[in-house]
Amino acid sequence: MSAPERRAAIDIGTVTTRLLVADIDESGVTEVSRRAVITHLGEGWTETGVLSEAGMSRVEETLRAFAAEVGALGAGRVTAVATSAVRDATNGAAFLERLRATGIAPEVISGEREALLTFAGATFGGCGDHTLVVDIGGGSTELVLGSTCRPGADGGIEIEAARSIDVGARRVTELYLAADPPTAREIDEAAGWVADELRPFFHGLRVRPREMVAVAGTATGLAAIDLALEPYDPDRVHGYRLGGHALLDILQQLSELTLEERRRVAGLEPGRAGVIVGGAIVLQAVLALAGLSSTLVSEHDILYGMLLDADGSAATEQ
Repeated sequence: MSAPERRAAIDIGTVTTRLLVADIDESGVTEVSRRAVITHLGEGWTETGVLSEAGMSRVEETLRAFAAEVGALGAGRVTAVATSAVRDATNGAAFLERLRATGIAPEVISGEREALLTFAGATFGGCGDHTLVVDIGGGSTELVLGSTCRPGADGGIEIEAARSIDVGARRVTELYLAADPPTAREIDEAAGWVADELRPFFHGLRVRPREMVAVAGTATGLAAIDLALEPYDPDRVHGYRLGGHALLDILQQLSELTLEERRRVAGLEPGRAGVIVGGAIVLQAVLALAGLSSTLVSEHDILYGMLLDADGSAATEQ
């Protein structure tokens, strides 16, 4: 067996900037370090179309810290990507150029590429047919329906449908949830818009999902709330099954609280309190449109997909 290769993956999202350093070999992935900083890069971007100076500065500071950690841990390959907010912002290219001074050179990836990498990461180590992977970000939601352990398929993965849709936790919040706490009318209007935006993906499916796996901060945060975790425990969250009825109860509970009250909810990271209602609306809509009664929650997401995609050949849609 060859010696493990140490790799690092960095994901610059609309709400969170994250790092994963891991050793990769034939036996799989062994995590060395995982970091997540809520940087709110997309704060105000839905209205202005521009990344704010405050948000960019927070990401820049975080990347400098990540670069130092990656260097100290001796990662031989570093992959960094930027997603929805940078992809859509008018000053996104200038922001990426500015980040090069940190020693990290992120690449903006398309929503479709983001979706495929997320699927590869979320389904790593398991086999299943017609699995729907959902990644709710701040600015967009990636939906991928696919099957794993398929002989002859690239990496054993066969993608049946993949789409990135401009519906995310921050986008929903800034478009619809103005009151504190949100009004019932705001919640209803947000839920209606989200369902309308997501519905075409599901109407176009040739097969229905048999299972759903939800990744990233909205899903893990809602699972932690359901478990009342203090402190957060990724081992208990990973593989947790979040039921549809529990999700609706949590959404109702959170939507009746002020921002300050949500920051004190057991299991919820305080920095995510401002966008968790919007994220929960999206997750509930996906579950309903998929026709499923529950979703698995996974800590394995696009970061795993990036680490495993050493040659940039993640599965393509069939």
